Amino acid sequence: MENRIKECREKNSLSQGKLAELCNVTRQTINAIENNKYDPSLELAFTLSYILGPPLDELFIFKYERNEKSDNYKKG
Repeated sequence: MENRIKECREKNSLSQGKLAELCNVTRQTINAIENNKYDPSLELAFTLSYILGPPLDELFIFKYERNEKSDNYKKG
């Protein structure tokens, strides 16, 4: 899942440390989310959305593709 955390954080003039403090997580957690190495919990995603402004569906970009052969969905 991709996200716009860094873009929105910078737009709000927040450091990773300050955003982490506001979300009650570590700076390393914010860094990992921004670099798409960690997907936040639903609670943290809502907190980030509340603090940064954009709704969840604008802050996080979920990509999927349909596999026609098995009629399953693949996360991307």
